[in-house]
Amino acid sequence: MDWNKARAFVVTAEEGSFSAAARKLSMTQPTLSRQVMSLEADLAVTLFERNGQMIELTQAGLELLEPARKMYEAAQAFTMVASGQSQSLEGQVVVSVCEMDAVYRLPSILDELRQHEPGIRVEVVVTNGVSDLKRREADIAIRSFRPTEYDFIAKKLGEEHIGLYGTKRYVEALVDNYKQVQILGFNQIDRIITLLSHHGWELDESHFGLVTNYQPMQIALCEKDLGVLFMPEDVANSLPHFHKVPGFEQPLMELPVWLVSPHELRNNRKVKRVFDFIASRLNKRLEPNI
Repeated sequence: MDWNKARAFVVTAEEGSFSAAARKLSMTQPTLSRQVMSLEADLAVTLFERNGQMIELTQAGLELLEPARKMYEAAQAFTMVASGQSQSLEGQVVVSVCEMDAVYRLPSILDELRQHEPGIRVEVVVTNGVSDLKRREADIAIRSFRPTEYDFIAKKLGEEHIGLYGTKRYVEALVDNYKQVQILGFNQIDRIITLLSHHGWELDESHFGLVTNYQPMQIALCEKDLGVLFMPEDVANSLPHFHKVPGFEQPLMELPVWLVSPHELRNNRKVKRVFDFIASRLNKRLEPNI
């Protein structure tokens, strides 16, 4: 069996649509649909019932999904072990990072890496979700938690110190009356209200007039004097027009920063080179006295 056809079937079943599966696999929808149809022809079964844009697994599809998933995972493991033997410092390495890392931390690191290793082509996957390293969605990931699986290489790079920041003009206005504050950012309003209540701020939903999980937009809104936001200290220090909100000189929270890679890639020279390079540069940024 063509492993690509099994992959197309499994990911389509998991994502629930051809368009979502195509995005997941970074291919066009017609290509993915052809792979699924070809697999159906090979097996002489119908795997999906199609109703316009909606699809649903047939009984045959349901029964074949788990064996196909095991085949797909076995093929991924085979490919990963084979990739792990590479001793070349040329080729592609995929790094998964969050929006804040992608915009404010990684560019300078990749600039330096390119000077040292021009033969390594780095693809950056930007997501605030968790890339599936076992399925080769990335070779390396920066995460705020340590993986629990034994078959990952994980290195703690330091702590991310999160504070409350705004423009100088905005935070100075809060000295006399914090009740006029607007909090920019995430949709976990109740959690933020509870956190800030421990610091004497009594807030309600009226203090959250602009909410977005897209971190670069939070910063852009803050620059327009539309509110304050939670920001890592090292990022805020690189943006001179941002200042800590009075009364919040100490970090509101600390999050660990981990660099993670599948154990099978430990002998892959180019992956190890990128892993070690990012680790050393981020460690210095997060722990500047080291």
